[in-house]
Amino acid sequence: MRILVIEDNPDILANVMDYLQLKGFTVDCARDGVSGLHLAVTQPFDLILLDIMLPGMDGYRLCERLRLDAGVTTPIIMLTARDALDDRVKGLRTGADDYLIKPFALSELVARIEAVLRRCQGDLKRRLQVADLCYDLDTLEVSRGGQSLKLNPLALKLLEVLMQKSPAVVRREALEASLWGEDPPDSDSLRSHIHQLRQTVDKPFERALLHTVHGIGYRLSDRADA
Repeated sequence: MRILVIEDNPDILANVMDYLQLKGFTVDCARDGVSGLHLAVTQPFDLILLDIMLPGMDGYRLCERLRLDAGVTTPIIMLTARDALDDRVKGLRTGADDYLIKPFALSELVARIEAVLRRCQGDLKRRLQVADLCYDLDTLEVSRGGQSLKLNPLALKLLEVLMQKSPAVVRREALEASLWGEDPPDSDSLRSHIHQLRQTVDKPFERALLHTVHGIGYRLSDRADA
């Protein structure tokens, strides 16, 4: 599970990151609202821990922009010293899934994370997102930056595998097996389907997401050097 921690207090940030990593989570961080918003929109995360009092943009505004402007559905737990009822209600109404008051025990934080992930697990599995590219596995609808994309069944399967493994490299053999099983066609077929997929998901847009790792395979990521 990959978690984004948006917190400006260096001591809290260090403690939370160390503890989550010990518990087996992959953790990224941001120390201001603008950087946190950028990471949350452009990178795939399973959950976001969001402080409210942040420089640049507070947690309420950040949460609102993720939900309303960017359409990001990643579960969010707000972390704050504000314990008034109105503050908790405001946090939940802007789109947070849970609200944890500082100071908190790290063991409780992990318990809250696990509970929220259990509640949201079904939705997370059925909707894939890499940067601004989204794929709804139930409706088979693909969009990028809010623009609907049309893909054939093989391209949809190829995209699903690449998005599920993002940002990792997927070997050619694994992609061929997912598309054709144990009887893949000639070696140029996968390259042809990758080319067609790239024409749809990358060519009309400013930033490329589909990258070739020469001699190995392919990966989806908003970072060419990931």
